[in-house]
Amino acid sequence: MSGSLWLPPGARPDTFPTIPKQRTTPSWAGPDPVDELAARLDDFVAAAVHPDEIAALLESDGLSDDQIRERYGVKNSFALAEELYERAARRHPEPRTPPHDPWRISLLTCLLRGVLFALPGLAYVLGAADALPLLAAALTGWTWNQGLAHRAYTWLGLGDERAAKRSLLLGAPAGVVLGAVVAWLVSGRADGAMVFAAGQSLYLGASTILLVRARERALLVALSPMATGAILTLLHPVPNAARLTLLLASLLTVTLLASLEVVPQGCGLKGRGAVLNVRLPPRGRDQPPPTRRQRTSQGPPLIASFPYALFGLATGTLVLHAALTDNLTALVLTLSMGPAEYLLHRLRSSTLTALRSTTTPTTFRRTTTRTLLHCLTTYLLTLLALALTTGIGATPLLLLGAVLWTALLLQSFGAILSTTLICSTAALAQTLALLTHTGSPHTVALTVYATAATAQAALSCALLGKATAHR
Repeated sequence: MSGSLWLPPGARPDTFPTIPKQRTTPSWAGPDPVDELAARLDDFVAAAVHPDEIAALLESDGLSDDQIRERYGVKNSFALAEELYERAARRHPEPRTPPHDPWRISLLTCLLRGVLFALPGLAYVLGAADALPLLAAALTGWTWNQGLAHRAYTWLGLGDERAAKRSLLLGAPAGVVLGAVVAWLVSGRADGAMVFAAGQSLYLGASTILLVRARERALLVALSPMATGAILTLLHPVPNAARLTLLLASLLTVTLLASLEVVPQGCGLKGRGAVLNVRLPPRGRDQPPPTRRQRTSQGPPLIASFPYALFGLATGTLVLHAALTDNLTALVLTLSMGPAEYLLHRLRSSTLTALRSTTTPTTFRRTTTRTLLHCLTTYLLTLLALALTTGIGATPLLLLGAVLWTALLLQSFGAILSTTLICSTAALAQTLALLTHTGSPHTVALTVYATAATAQAALSCALLGKATAHR
């Protein structure tokens, strides 16, 4: 019948075999150009997990659909990519060079940072003053500078070195003023304690700049007059004028070194992305560098640093509660931050290796959990050795150490809101118990530390078991 399709009895159009796609043969004779292209791109095509990866490569080489139709006889880049994908066997060759590990760090550098965290405590030997204004100023400084450091690190990760310098240049003095004001409000008068607290705030701001800039050795040299004076004072009485001179020498040196790092006339920040261990994405060949206005408009909002500031306040409060019971506890915890930082980097490096070596999600989860427990156990053994050396109580120290280490771990994986909530709740519970005289301080501390450590350990295991958390 005219205009109708004849079908045999019982047959339907959808039962017919599909006619394979035909590739138009180029008009000129010679070797198949698709075979030549497949041979040239063999390594890349064989490692591709989807034809779209190949299509992206073809388009990045500047091949238009017209050129593809003329040279290879297919419709467009996606059709050519499918053709190449079908011709190559799947294989994933090992890299010719060892894969980049951004989390590799020197143990000596981490130990040096731990010493640098503890050395400022010697200043209290030279300049004894009322503890309450100093504690208030210290908490203010830890809170402010934790948020300031996060903002500077974020700018460095975005590749805007000038904005990182500007945030440190403006933020550090503001923190100094805020710390001095808090100390004055707590003290109620402009006495020696208030002056010492202002100097403490100045040191915290300047040292934050140097640590963000990875100038640990310069900071160590700047603190040497103060440390030497404190040791001499412990061995033999030192005149007050000499104590003040040594304190001011270290404070002024640290301030000068920090100023040289951020003043506009100083040298630019070197090693872009080195502090955060972040590889910045390359720009396209034809894409101009972003202007200052574009970088500023795309910059991190101020509110993004607030959880990190609150995290500094919460952890600082927990450490101060421990220090109220035994001053050596705070010293030991501060010294242990060096090994803690090294073990955190070791954990992240091991998880990158696990991403390459494991083949199933279950195996990866088991490997990362085992590595997490190994690193946490190593840190707690370090704390135990320090506790036995100094003679302080091991149980509360180990529990608080577990809280701090797992908190830093969650922070490094971006779970800042979760760990801030847990640490803030723990700090608030311990503070309320102290103010209301509820229960024994020792019992309250053990309960708070154990609860927070258990919650953060469980959250860490759940988070680290996901491969997407490590990319």
